[in-house]
Amino acid sequence: MTLLITFEGPEGAGKSTQLARLASRLVGAGVPHVVTREPGGTELGARVREVLLDPDLAIDPLPEFLLYSASRAQLVQEVIRPALARGEVVVCDRYADSSRAYQGAGRGLDAELLETVTREATAGLTPDLTVLLDLDPAMGLARAASRGQPDRLERADLAFHTRVRAGFLALAAREPGRFLTLDATRDPDALERDIWAVVGERLGRAVAPSP
Repeated sequence: MTLLITFEGPEGAGKSTQLARLASRLVGAGVPHVVTREPGGTELGARVREVLLDPDLAIDPLPEFLLYSASRAQLVQEVIRPALARGEVVVCDRYADSSRAYQGAGRGLDAELLETVTREATAGLTPDLTVLLDLDPAMGLARAASRGQPDRLERADLAFHTRVRAGFLALAAREPGRFLTLDATRDPDALERDIWAVVGERLGRAVAPSP
């Protein structure tokens, strides 16, 4: 069974850590899979990522969203759809929900515009499971700052990141069947077990949480 699994959450929520742990679990279970990220995952996406995260650039909300969408469209066509067609699981660090939260709730772009462009960029491809790691934005920004020089998004003010978090939680409330919302302050091992239990269930495998 193929699955598109996405990881979402505010800055510093630990998405990359849990994504890597899930990938290791998939390897151990012998599940063919591809790991990718947004923006990125393709040559075009990598170049767009450099622009979008450049702290020295000022980018208005609409071009910011369109750049993310361009990277997303390339990723879907070049990486995600071919992997799904091969029968593989795709695990993606961020996807369209990030635009809904960051450019929609955070920047205030029109929701109808976001959905229209997103449908075109993704050709209607939506995740089967979205893991939302929820975290207070002040804590998340502190975690992100401890990693080094903040990028352009991490430099945005706390009010912006508070709106982003609220946007993610609103999305999860609207689609509880797709979202697995977890408290990102919990022990990473416990989070890993909870994620793996749900992924295993979606894959049709009897995967019980490890003790």
